[in-house]
Amino acid sequence: MKINVLTYILLCCSVSICAQIDTEKKLKIVPAEESKEDSATILPLTPSKPADDSFSDLAIPKISKSLEVPEKPFSMFPEEEFGNPGELYQKRISKNIDDLTLSKEEIERRNGSTTDQYLGDFKSNAEFVNVIYRDHGYTDGDIIQVLVNDDIVHARVYLTGGFKGFKLNLLKGFNKIDFLALNQGESGPNTAEFKVIDDQGHIVSHNQWNLATGVKATVIVVKEE
Repeated sequence: MKINVLTYILLCCSVSICAQIDTEKKLKIVPAEESKEDSATILPLTPSKPADDSFSDLAIPKISKSLEVPEKPFSMFPEEEFGNPGELYQKRISKNIDDLTLSKEEIERRNGSTTDQYLGDFKSNAEFVNVIYRDHGYTDGDIIQVLVNDDIVHARVYLTGGFKGFKLNLLKGFNKIDFLALNQGESGPNTAEFKVIDDQGHIVSHNQWNLATGVKATVIVVKEE
């Protein structure tokens, strides 16, 4: 029994001595060396070469840092503006309210007569008369049709600011001249001034009209025997 215990103690001591020797062999302390990178002098950064803006044969356009908005070209015509639908509706309501407070004559002057206008009959012993007419308001595209004794003599006449017209050989009796409004132009109503001048240069009739589309103004020249 003593021999076994002694053998066990010797065995443990032998293992402990081997472990210490092995540990001493493996643990070797290496002194730290000074890093060459840490001791090197740090050089200042130098700007890199600007990149080439060309790619092969294709040059990239330069972009201006300050972009300027081009000036609007001069124009004698007003720019087209698009109104707010709400404002247009409000103007229409205001116009309807104003119409309720205006007289019939004032409404006709504003909107144009909706009934045919008789501008009178005049006597003359001339052989012919010159019938001339023009737009007496703003030239906005008013177009009329001219009839004599219910026959169309000019189907479409564009009214301008200057007088234009035709020569009418008078028949004995009634010579009825009708001016039919084909539109109301851009601003409305169809507005015109007309003159009837005899062969001696005397004014037989001189008047104006304000017509809605489809309405006509009539003047009659009666040739005396």
